[in-house]
Amino acid sequence: MGGFLFGYDWVVIGGAKPFYERFFQIGNDPNLQGWAMSSALIGCIGGAMGAGTFTDRYGRKIALILSALLFLFSAIGTGFSNRLDTFIIFRLLGGLGIGFASTVSPMYISEVSPPAWRGRLVSINQLTIVIGILCAQVMNYLIAEPVPGGFSDLQILRSWNGQTGWRWMFWAENVPAFVFLISVFFIPESARWLFKSGKDAAGLRVLKRLGDEDSAIKEMENIKATLNVESRTLPFQELLKPGLRKILILGIFLTVFQQWCGINVIFNYAEEIFTSAGFSISDTLFNIVLTGSVNLIFTFIAIGMVDKLGRKKLMLTGALGLGLIYILLGIFYFQHIQGIFVLILVTGAIAIYAMTLAPVTWVIISEIFPNRIRGIAMSVATFSLWSACFVLTYTFPWLNQMLKTAGTFWLYSGICLIGYFLIRTWLPETKGKSLERIEKDIVYSKEIEKGS
Repeated sequence: MGGFLFGYDWVVIGGAKPFYERFFQIGNDPNLQGWAMSSALIGCIGGAMGAGTFTDRYGRKIALILSALLFLFSAIGTGFSNRLDTFIIFRLLGGLGIGFASTVSPMYISEVSPPAWRGRLVSINQLTIVIGILCAQVMNYLIAEPVPGGFSDLQILRSWNGQTGWRWMFWAENVPAFVFLISVFFIPESARWLFKSGKDAAGLRVLKRLGDEDSAIKEMENIKATLNVESRTLPFQELLKPGLRKILILGIFLTVFQQWCGINVIFNYAEEIFTSAGFSISDTLFNIVLTGSVNLIFTFIAIGMVDKLGRKKLMLTGALGLGLIYILLGIFYFQHIQGIFVLILVTGAIAIYAMTLAPVTWVIISEIFPNRIRGIAMSVATFSLWSACFVLTYTFPWLNQMLKTAGTFWLYSGICLIGYFLIRTWLPETKGKSLERIEKDIVYSKEIEKGS
């Protein structure tokens, strides 16, 4: 549910965009357009910054409850907004919810998952994000009344869509937000957090729910062994140690690259992309649903592949595939080739992203950080992700204006190809290893090697 609401809240604004922009009269102001669209990402950054310290102090479960409440308040308030500043305040609250959910949900899943299944189970978080994205797209399509071609801005503003329809797009989020709030009370706390907090008996009870008594005791010993190593060092000080610093830089690089590969521009600015390809507003809303369906299908494929092919192969495939597709998209826009050809390439880009960079990045950052600093390290990595997403979303209207759509896609292509070579050089394979084994392999071995 954390992933579902992450996806829903993140993308619902894309369908409402043609209507709330007319309502708030910001259609000709790239500054305010970018701010309205990206304001939630400031909340994401704040949520990601606070989530690590909060979840390490109060636990994973309380953090998820707070996230659910933020989604609920945001959905209600955004729909009731009659002023742009009020609209942005409630979008910031929704962003805080996304920041918490995007940090804590994959962390929690990785901590309760057996090694052989962890990649698939963390990928389920990405699957629910994609389902949330698709549900938002479908709800937007169903809520909006058809908009005939040739409608002026004033006609759209005076229509039901321009006055009320966009509000219901946000209010529809109340249902899953309420379900999330209720359901999170029924999950156990993370055993690893319980051991870290000195609550050994409670942690052992949780492990016994996940396996037999012998395996639970053995797992407890492994977890406590990693927690005991220099456990009194403050989290931020630990992140700056030589072995951990390399892992933190890797996590930051992967999260920034997942955003700067450019795919989220397609979700957030689908109207501009499809309109410039010759589609009407109603056609655009349908095309958004189509791309969301492709996103869902290929996320299912990713779940089946991540523990078989491994993380590194999928990341390389995604970086190279997107780089090549963006080159073609740039050529099509430069040559003014419109319609179905652009839709096919956009759909292909989403398919590649959905089965590679989207889920695998979350899998990797949920498993590479040591137990004792996982909360704060995940917070830093997720903070980097949302900071990169804000930069991407805020700058797109300006890039699109200065470089035109073709030049913007070529820019993203260059980023993807650079990312391909960096991933090939830096990224280790973590498939099939326990969290404690990963910690020993990629952290302590480097520290010991450095010390010797």
